Amino acid sequence: MARILITGGAGFVGSALATELCRNPEDRIVIVDNFETGEQSKVPGSPHANVTFIKADVNDFKDISSVFFSWKFDVVFHYAALVGVKRTLENPVKVLRDIDGIRNVLDLAKNTGVSRVYYSSSSEVYGEPVHIPQHEHTTPLNSRLPYAVVKNVGEAFLRSYAQEFGLEYTIFRFFNTYGPLQSADFVVSKFIHAALDGRDLHIYGDGSQTRTFCFIADNVKATAAAFRTNAFVNDVINIGSDDEITVLKLAQKVIRLTESPSKIIHLPPLEEGDMTRRKPEISKMRELLGGNLTPLDLGLKEVIEAFRVCAE
Repeated sequence: MARILITGGAGFVGSALATELCRNPEDRIVIVDNFETGEQSKVPGSPHANVTFIKADVNDFKDISSVFFSWKFDVVFHYAALVGVKRTLENPVKVLRDIDGIRNVLDLAKNTGVSRVYYSSSSEVYGEPVHIPQHEHTTPLNSRLPYAVVKNVGEAFLRSYAQEFGLEYTIFRFFNTYGPLQSADFVVSKFIHAALDGRDLHIYGDGSQTRTFCFIADNVKATAAAFRTNAFVNDVINIGSDDEITVLKLAQKVIRLTESPSKIIHLPPLEEGDMTRRKPEISKMRELLGGNLTPLDLGLKEVIEAFRVCAE
């Protein structure tokens, strides 16, 4: 039996992880979220008797410390963070507050007997690519965006606490992830919602910037496997697809798959925060999956169908 804390567990990725981990009835899952970007509806409910939800803010030490001291967790997945390109660009000070949350979680983890912390970092730590594909041990630190800086600081905290206090960690560097429960302010869900409504799809710049898109089931399968097999302890894992596609081609693909009359409208490029390329090296993730990733067309069709059902 393991007592597991998932911070940010009402968010898209955190709630999907919780749903996967609670399948083992012997484990006890505690989800913490302040609903800044998470939603109550995403928290796994009945019939999962081994899931407890607590509304709390990890950035507030008094708020989160009582949770740690009450439950004495074995493992923590620290996924709580302010996310979304537009939201983080518009709220840089609020983004920097997440450093308080990182420190709170690590201090409480080392003082309450937590054995390992799994941390949701981001592909943003790579900044503009120096090498393609982007490898876990090549981190150029060339991004000035607060969100990327905070994720880098979080990684540095984890390494430091491991060195000084023996607190184990695994860092997940998440690349673009998509799925049926993702909120509408991320690129895949935004494009699909617009296409299904017959609205124009908006692209910043000429759309030549590339991304890779990982289906949520692959993300969760890999991260849960890292936990269950004790793999890549005190290490970094890229979690994402290596199937690179331009944003323009993604928009065209969504229009084709939805059979939508929508048009593509090009907006002025973002001043910052829109990196030219993203493509991870994912040999570690493939090892965890033990098989192939979900093809983009297949994953998009599943999301499209889910959105259509919700709209009915």
